[in-house]
Amino acid sequence: MNELVGETEPIECQNPVVTALKRIGKDLISMLDWIFGFLVILVGLAFLAVIPILNFLSLGYLLQASGKVAITGRLRDGFPGIRKASVMGSIVLGIWLVFWPVRFVSGLWKDAEIVASGSVVAGRWRVALISLTIFTVWHVIWSCFRGGKLRHFLRPAPIAFLRRMRSLGKPLPGMDSIVDFFFSLRLVHYFWLGLRGFVGGIVWLSIPVGLLIVASRLPPGGAALLSLFGGLVLMVVVLYLPFLQTQFAATGKFDSLFDIRQIRRMFTQAPLAFLIALLVTLLFAVPLYLLKIELTPKEVAWLPSLMFVVFIYPARLLTGWAMSRACRREDPRHFITRWFGRLAMIPVAFFYVLIAYLTQYLSWYGSLSLLEQHAFMVPAPLMSL
Repeated sequence: MNELVGETEPIECQNPVVTALKRIGKDLISMLDWIFGFLVILVGLAFLAVIPILNFLSLGYLLQASGKVAITGRLRDGFPGIRKASVMGSIVLGIWLVFWPVRFVSGLWKDAEIVASGSVVAGRWRVALISLTIFTVWHVIWSCFRGGKLRHFLRPAPIAFLRRMRSLGKPLPGMDSIVDFFFSLRLVHYFWLGLRGFVGGIVWLSIPVGLLIVASRLPPGGAALLSLFGGLVLMVVVLYLPFLQTQFAATGKFDSLFDIRQIRRMFTQAPLAFLIALLVTLLFAVPLYLLKIELTPKEVAWLPSLMFVVFIYPARLLTGWAMSRACRREDPRHFITRWFGRLAMIPVAFFYVLIAYLTQYLSWYGSLSLLEQHAFMVPAPLMSL
């Protein structure tokens, strides 16, 4: 009978406690990986935001996050590429760690040159520095080919490298994965999205902000009337622009940046959600104006930029959430709810415009600081960059 059915190996029954601990460990590692990726995204957006041209990548990512939430209605979808960001962060951290010996030997070589320039000892330290640098660069490249995880940088695995060297003349193992990973970052998409979102914001803000700047250069009588008119126009723009940008990010169509009728229709379907999103967007933007009082040195410009990103990111997500709620409903809400939302939005927009107007008297760049509408434009409104 055993010959017919074959011998079967006994199935090992794992302890349920061990299984549960393994599952908890995997979930914990996954959660830590997600948190690390989120921190990398925040720091990365802050660095990109202070680099001309590349700051469109930062704006494009924030618009993409808002648009994804508007489409799906899930806040967790507002963190695109967070696992890839974790890998990028691991690569940067790994490179920083493995180059510590190089920096240490470089210091010894410089000290030897100071004490006895051109001596035998200084020459030996120079040779050691060159050799260690070559080895470290090789180790960085090899670690990236192996996956770019932090553990790959901490374990050189030279034997595995020698085995791979046997396949010389063939495509380098891992090259396709690196190329695919690079294109999966969608940098061109984020840049193009951010550039168009920026242009749309400029079109909307140019008239009211231009009027306010011109008013600041007129005599008191004419300046007051022109400032009042420009402020009223800016209030209208502020009421629509955050939702227009999210609508553009969700559809990918540039003309949706000017489809006010669609925003008005969606507002009737979720007026309270629109009110909350606008309140948070403008409220979170107000404290950031304090960072424009003094000129920020270029060396530490990314630090205030990090604060801009931390404040603006949740506002973008809430805007997408508000629009997703409107998309899930077909009928307008009760007229009392709609009018309450409308009337409540007016003082919110008024106080934001008032504070933005008054900050020109505190900002380093005066009236030109009105161009730095960080709630709608690139995250870091630092004109000196």
